[in-house]
Amino acid sequence: MKYSAIPSAKNLVLAFKEKGIKDIVISPGSRNAPLILSFTADSFFNCFSIVDERSAAFFALGMAQNQKRPVAVVCTSGSALLNYYPAVAEAYYSDIPLLVVSSDRPPYKIDVGDGQTIRQDNVFDRHIGYSANLKLDVSHATKKIQEYQPDLLQSTQKDVDKFNLKELETALDIALIDMLPVHINIPFEEPLYELQELESRPTLLSNRKGLATESKQSFIEFADKWKAASKKMVLVGVNYPNEIDQSLLDILAKDPSVIVFTETTSNLHHPEFFASIDSIIFPIEKSAGQDDLFKNLQPEILLTFGGLVVSKKVKAFLRKYRPKEHWHINEIRAFDTYFSLTEHVKTNPEKFLRAILKDANVTHSDYAKHWKVKKLNYRKKRAQYLKEVPFTDFSAFHIILQNVPKNYQLQLSNSSVVRYAQLFDVVPTLKVFCNRGTSGIDGSTSTAIGASYYETSPTLLITGDLSFFYDSNALWINYIKSDFRIILMNNSGGGIFRILPGNDGSETFERYFETKQNLNAEHLCHQYGLEYLKCGNKQQLENSLNTFFKPSAKPRVLEIFTPRELNDKILLGYFDFIS
Repeated sequence: MKYSAIPSAKNLVLAFKEKGIKDIVISPGSRNAPLILSFTADSFFNCFSIVDERSAAFFALGMAQNQKRPVAVVCTSGSALLNYYPAVAEAYYSDIPLLVVSSDRPPYKIDVGDGQTIRQDNVFDRHIGYSANLKLDVSHATKKIQEYQPDLLQSTQKDVDKFNLKELETALDIALIDMLPVHINIPFEEPLYELQELESRPTLLSNRKGLATESKQSFIEFADKWKAASKKMVLVGVNYPNEIDQSLLDILAKDPSVIVFTETTSNLHHPEFFASIDSIIFPIEKSAGQDDLFKNLQPEILLTFGGLVVSKKVKAFLRKYRPKEHWHINEIRAFDTYFSLTEHVKTNPEKFLRAILKDANVTHSDYAKHWKVKKLNYRKKRAQYLKEVPFTDFSAFHIILQNVPKNYQLQLSNSSVVRYAQLFDVVPTLKVFCNRGTSGIDGSTSTAIGASYYETSPTLLITGDLSFFYDSNALWINYIKSDFRIILMNNSGGGIFRILPGNDGSETFERYFETKQNLNAEHLCHQYGLEYLKCGNKQQLENSLNTFFKPSAKPRVLEIFTPRELNDKILLGYFDFIS
């Protein structure tokens, strides 16, 4: 088997192989030719070709999200690398092991006016788990090195190999153990396309233990405090499906001193849990006695786990009415989201819950009972409201989420889409994901396509119009499966801005905030070979959904047109109605 003749390229590929990293997403270029030729020559690797680097990075992120294992993206030198940054930031805040490999010019060709060169080393410094800046090989293109920067030849190739292998090992272990993105920048001098048979296999240094360490805290003290508190709130953000044993959820649900707030992305389900946080908090905000009600809701202990939380309402509430103690359970890190963090317990949530809930005794309290009455009230009013309102985003989401087939992987884009999804129940067997690390609208389609590649169940992406058109290069990806589905909510602009403060109905607002548009996806679908359906009212939507999820030879897009100037009124009216 032939690999690149450049030692650092060969060693990187073999290091990936030794660590079991198989999926390599490649964008075209010349400077990364040594890596392209080496990865594609070895059948161990699954190589993907995606031209748009931003789309490629989100595709890899989705694949890593779905598989919970590192996926690499490989690019040429120059601005190509910068297009990875949105996905890198998302991976950093979502604990997703994205491996960024950038090919670079030799150090003596940086900042001298050479083509396609930028300062690539440490370019992601503030949003990366580790930056490995490899050294230029001195046994390759030695005459050029002698001519341009002879002091590099003071190091032997053996010295360079030792340094590079140690950097590779550190970077890969951080990705594998600590589930963080890492950046490997590797300089190459021409010639770039020479191959040679592998003569000897380098041995990586002994494996390190990574940054993640099990908490040495005693759970006994936590268990005692838990039993003693009469008002306990569990709040769960982004969380993988099937992470918590259902028996533990049942114990939490039966405890009268506990209320559990979940989000759609938490993938936790129980009839006694509170799955629509804003439907509880918004009516309190509109009440004349809001201070007393919020103090009634204020927990003594706040227990959180999972990733970032969507609801701005619950964040505002907990920041003002802070718990006496806030425990966050995560093996790697804890964000002080509510400015009240007292304990970061470095273990997995199921282990912690099992430890503090092993005693079946529950604390006497009317905490849960009081708020469950409120929940029943808003659910009844929501059903009534849906019967009275015209077709808008609100009613469309209700219909959609009722009709998604069991066991689908559901990918949600950001802004309005993920917020509407919080208001309704979803089928418990769905596996729900959303890029909540940075909450950006960029890359949602690419992420969903990447997440669908190895997924055995079909995947549905629900997205807004701006997010869809922003990431339309995702449809250029050649790895879209026939069971991939997109529901496109087209409300002719950034509908979320009509809900936020600042909507004055002016031309400035419509042009620069809402960004009103009249596009539709039909021609894009024809161009990229996707089946296209559209609808604009309740009956058309219900009829379309009858066929939309059925097997097909091509992926499908269902575009739903809703009234731009009515959507915000119906949504805000819902909160008024249940209040």
